[in-house]
Amino acid sequence: MYVCLCKGVTDTQIRDAVIDGADSLRHVRQQLGVASNCGRCAQCAREVIRQTKQEIASLDAACQVA
Repeated sequence: MYVCLCKGVTDTQIRDAVIDGADSLRHVRQQLGVASNCGRCAQCAREVIRQTKQEIASLDAACQVA
């Protein structure tokens, strides 16, 4: 789904950026331009970032247990 209509950024692009090391909205904004125009997408982008970081942490924890 599109998160940032101004820049045409999708949730998948944000997730990929987080997987590649972007760990904050600031870093995602630098890479993709999300929330740099009108800013209406900032809250949704933060949520995608938070969820992705949580999924990564869960996978890391599961791999360490196994």
